[in-house]
Amino acid sequence: MAKDISKEMIRGATDGIVLNILAQGDSYGYLMVQQVAQLSEGQYQLNEATLYTIFRRLTKNGWVESYYGDESQGGRRKYYRITASGTQQLADFRQEWRFAKDIITKLVTGELSHDQWNNY
Repeated sequence: MAKDISKEMIRGATDGIVLNILAQGDSYGYLMVQQVAQLSEGQYQLNEATLYTIFRRLTKNGWVESYYGDESQGGRRKYYRITASGTQQLADFRQEWRFAKDIITKLVTGELSHDQWNNY
């Protein structure tokens, strides 16, 4: 049985997830929920309420901007796109992620050498 990733474990990466998707093309809420599910192969579901909170934060930081589409049927969709500073933030996030991932892997899977602690 497949296990879903903990929302607590992924919480600090949601900005990076959204920026990564927007770096690949403009998106809107419902579509992005589907894109997150696709990227995670169904292992993580981002709900729209959480997503719109992330959109507001990223917009406030100047990393994302929004615009309305010109759909002729139904309501107009609000699209989001990454800005130049958002692209830089994504690059910074990816670098920090690689660094943190390596350290966390060592901390949660590494074994201490007990010989070095015998002198304390």
